Amino acid sequence: MLYAILCYHDEDLVGSWSKEHDADVMQKLTVVQDKLAKQGRLGPVARLLPTTSATTLRKEDPPLVLDGPFAETKEQLLGFYVIDAKNLDEVLDFARELGDANPGGTYEIRPIGYFTGGSAKGSVKP
Repeated sequence: MLYAILCYHDEDLVGSWSKEHDADVMQKLTVVQDKLAKQGRLGPVARLLPTTSATTLRKEDPPLVLDGPFAETKEQLLGFYVIDAKNLDEVLDFARELGDANPGGTYEIRPIGYFTGGSAKGSVKP
């Protein structure tokens, strides 16, 4: 089954990291990710750009487009993983390893009920 691991953290804190600290955290996460990638069980992994670049579409009548995410929380959604796992316990083990590599924040885990592979090509680097 496919699971999404949604990564929440204090955006101001993460944004204040030096380039060296950020690179160190990303390297530690890569070590954890490589285990699943070698097994063919790691799907897309994305790091979202800052919430200052976000746009919100409120589904009102008529729809309203606003600048920003307008989340009323201390932690923001900063990225996500998609992994193939046998069960929730297996996903939790992976999330714990990610947490050891990048302390702080929160991981929200959800089974994915509908999936299409998509066809997007290319990448954007922050």
